[in-house]
Amino acid sequence: MLKISNHYVSKIVFVLLFVEVLVLIGAAYAGAAVRLLDPGAPATPQLEHFFISAVAFAGAIIFSMSAMGMYQLNFSEGLRNPFFLKLMPSFLMGFAILTLVFYVAPELYFGRGILLLVFVIAACGIFLARIIFFKTSEQRFFESRIIFLGGGPLAKECADLAKQNNKYHKYDIAGFIPSPSEELCVPADSLLTIRDGDSLVSLANQHNVSEIVVSVQNRRGGFPIKELLNCKLQGVKVTDAATFFERETCQIRVDSLQPSWLVFGGGFDQSFFRIFMKRGFDLICSTIILAVSFPVMMVTALLIYLEDGAPIFYSQERVGLDGKSFNVLKFRSMRNDAEKGGKPQWAAQNDPRVTRIGNFIRRVRIDELPQILNVFKGEMSFVGPRPERPFFVEQLIEVVPYYNVRHSIKPGITGWAQVRYGYGSSAEDALQKLQYDLYYVKNNSLFLDILILIDTLKVVLFRSGR
Repeated sequence: MLKISNHYVSKIVFVLLFVEVLVLIGAAYAGAAVRLLDPGAPATPQLEHFFISAVAFAGAIIFSMSAMGMYQLNFSEGLRNPFFLKLMPSFLMGFAILTLVFYVAPELYFGRGILLLVFVIAACGIFLARIIFFKTSEQRFFESRIIFLGGGPLAKECADLAKQNNKYHKYDIAGFIPSPSEELCVPADSLLTIRDGDSLVSLANQHNVSEIVVSVQNRRGGFPIKELLNCKLQGVKVTDAATFFERETCQIRVDSLQPSWLVFGGGFDQSFFRIFMKRGFDLICSTIILAVSFPVMMVTALLIYLEDGAPIFYSQERVGLDGKSFNVLKFRSMRNDAEKGGKPQWAAQNDPRVTRIGNFIRRVRIDELPQILNVFKGEMSFVGPRPERPFFVEQLIEVVPYYNVRHSIKPGITGWAQVRYGYGSSAEDALQKLQYDLYYVKNNSLFLDILILIDTLKVVLFRSGR
């Protein structure tokens, strides 16, 4: 994994993305070169503008492919995965984006003849690159061999995660080094022993291991800290269980978390520069989306009124930054009598209180658009943890560890938990969402905000998640 602006990014996805950017830029130049062979063809854009045109083309296609989920890889499906079916829709979306770019900056326009050639060459190049990529992934090229230091419940949980997580990485588990203070929870035939006269480094080298995951819950007495340091000095990566979970799931697991890990670990950037950049990002995104979505909001308001009458909007108290309450504004998606008894209820998927129009606008997130006004007022950010009602916050603080940490930053219209997890209708769902929220609070950056916006677009396009 690579760490870019505190966010974990798969090296495999990064390499694939880099290769495809080169393919797309190369396709732009190849299309122009082929077109120039025709003596009757019109002139290409000026040379100093052409590279910018090629980069704009590559950026539009990469953005579209990301929004279509083409960089969420699954090695178990290989060439059978459905992402190739998304190549044409991605190019259609890219064409729409380029049309807007060329309208705003006409000096970057390729010309119809060149643009058609560029799209054909790019499609062939991307298709070929992906075939080679997935064929290569069938070999052991992308595998990493790891050892788990520990043989108890935590080691088993880490190993299960390593076996299941085949989207961005493939692990080959060399074995487990049990701790005498733990109950054995892993298969006996997978245990490794350090023979007399040998060391942890020699065992790692013997099994060609590149990483040791420390998954021992009790580190008192006999913990091999010096040997682990020696492994690290010899080039073997040493990772603790909390970091392994964070890296592989993009969550922070609270059930096995040590408070010191949060205190002494990296992240939690609340500097003036980060706050300033985030506020600027919020205002720019909100202004653009308000301008683009205003006609949609007008139609939505009319449909809500025709189906269930007034009011069009509803205002509800939510908990925001530093635990302070504010009123969030949304399009009304439930019936007027949704909470007749006055007692708050969890919203759920396929909630019977939701109207027909409400069901649709919740799916495509149109109901969230009025919250742009909360962003302008400074009560919310565009990206952040979902704001919850005070009634539920009081309950969740009692049963969910570290729940208040999510209130250290402004809540958001969309967020990491919302694009990675479904509807929450229980304390267990709240715990799962909190683990994503903690990851965002710890690692939030402009880079992660942009990734969340792209994922939000994917959710809207495929009407999935929330």
